[in-house]
Amino acid sequence: MSYAHRQTTLPSHIRPSSGFANNPSASTQSSALQARINEKKMELENLRQLRDLSGGLAGQMQQLEEKLSTLSNGTEAVAAVLGNWHNVLRAIHMASAKLPKPKDGDADAEAEDGVPLPQTLVRIPIQTAEAMQKEAEVMQNEAEAAAEAGE
Repeated sequence: MSYAHRQTTLPSHIRPSSGFANNPSASTQSSALQARINEKKMELENLRQLRDLSGGLAGQMQQLEEKLSTLSNGTEAVAAVLGNWHNVLRAIHMASAKLPKPKDGDADAEAEDGVPLPQTLVRIPIQTAEAMQKEAEVMQNEAEAAAEAGE
């Protein structure tokens, strides 16, 4: 079997031209490529914006996590205090139950509605605190006067 010899060169009307400007399909391809490049540039810009916004959101989430940690610690402290209130109230009740009942003529031990009040468990001498505060003010004034005289 013999094969017919094939022509390896294309006829001139089928050969592509060397310049893109002369070929209308090449300019269409060029504009399509330019449109695709522009589309990819917009996509890149959007991705950069997304990256920046994601970074900001991550920072805000870290701050929120720190605040929630602080809030959690504060909540645990409040829970501990509230857990102790039962013991505090029970101690007050026990102390009040052991105190002698006020006499009928004792007006200080009754509230406005006539219900007797429990005895005060802790007494803070206000007069002593006021005297100490006045003494501290006098000493501070003397120290300021001495400092001004020394200048």
